Amino acid sequence: MKKLLILLFLLPAFAFAQQEKKDTLWTTSGSTTLNFSQVSLNNWAAGGKSSMSGVMMLNLSANYKKDKLSWDNTFDFRYGFLKEEDQELRKSDDMIDISSKLGIEAKKNWYYTGLLSFKSQFAAGYNYPDTDNAISKFMAPGYLNLGLGMDYKTDGFSVMMAPVSGKFTFVTDDDLAADGAFGVEPGNNLRAELGATVKAQLKKDIMKNVTLDTKVDFFSNYLDQPKNIDVDWTFKIIMKVNDYLSANLITQMIYDNDVKIQGDDPESSPSPGLQFMESFGVGLTFKF
Repeated sequence: MKKLLILLFLLPAFAFAQQEKKDTLWTTSGSTTLNFSQVSLNNWAAGGKSSMSGVMMLNLSANYKKDKLSWDNTFDFRYGFLKEEDQELRKSDDMIDISSKLGIEAKKNWYYTGLLSFKSQFAAGYNYPDTDNAISKFMAPGYLNLGLGMDYKTDGFSVMMAPVSGKFTFVTDDDLAADGAFGVEPGNNLRAELGATVKAQLKKDIMKNVTLDTKVDFFSNYLDQPKNIDVDWTFKIIMKVNDYLSANLITQMIYDNDVKIQGDDPESSPSPGLQFMESFGVGLTFKF
């Protein structure tokens, strides 16, 4: 089921890529990046650990424009791993982020727009060194957002304001659902919220061979603590070395008042908190 769902999301992007030469109404692009690092130590007097790590990224976009109709689609995937000496392979990064916006032009740069976005992860996550009890899985959580509103778009920048929006949180793993993970009621596999969404994205060359790519999502639940706004902000700096080598700095900041995080004190109760991820790597990048 998991592989089928991922395949269904990927098929439109590959179909659009095949149509590019035949249908000039489509604008498609994509890139894949592999960052890899490795340290090997043998009788090293200064101490340390041998290790290897890698992050794989796939980014696709397929945009359609005809007369007043526009359809923008993005597919962003990341997966990272870490291996230290005798330890088993561990996940270090994991993301599925798919977004689709269908709009009809109202006036210059403004569109009446419907939004569909989906976020989840590929593999189970653990609170290492505990590898017996998963704290997340594919579709646990999974987030589906549907919205209607206005989208302002210029070259490389867009911001959509959807005052009518639904956010659906899925926790399909029964053990996690029984614990009420990710804001669902204990024993339920779904949490539905009605609120407002703001989605902004900017991609711009800020200097020669350096690209800024950032996007941020805000969601406020009208019916439950509307001042506690969910935030998901991804920030990327892409530095091109040559046609195939690049350096990438990625940060992601998430705040969701419904997600409870266990602090350093095991005696304390889990509570909402700011989640932060940072990754820097140099590797191979292929664009198509």
